[in-house]
Amino acid sequence: MRIYNNLFFLGLLFIAACSSNKVPDGIIPPKKMTSLLTEVHIIDGSLYTVSQAPDTLYKHGMARYLELFKRYDTDSLQFKKSMQYYTADPDKMEAMYTQILETMTAKTDSLNKVRTKIDAAKTDSIQKVKKKELAHKTDSLNKIKKEIKK
Repeated sequence: MRIYNNLFFLGLLFIAACSSNKVPDGIIPPKKMTSLLTEVHIIDGSLYTVSQAPDTLYKHGMARYLELFKRYDTDSLQFKKSMQYYTADPDKMEAMYTQILETMTAKTDSLNKVRTKIDAAKTDSIQKVKKKELAHKTDSLNKIKKEIKK
């Protein structure tokens, strides 16, 4: 019986060792990968505003991606290996994309607040200009009417 207990715990130890959450060497750590993927998706979105000609996308896109990889001290090969590693474990990928979604939502909300403030300021300034123009036109019309009466 003692042998079976030892084998059971030895097997349990082996399974626990195999399923460790440690990231292998050469793979981007999860936090850094989450930030990197967030930036990659922002770049992807910004490329939709560029002309869709293949050469143009390559010219504008590659420069942005290379700059991003440089900022994160990585390269495209390490990024591809990391993506393969994380896509092999859907739970890790789901956790990362949950964080990415939260970050993107927060950025979108802050941009919408800024846009709302800018739009309100533009509307206020346009209304002020229109009131000034209307007042000036009214004054001009009153002056013309007085001159006509004289």
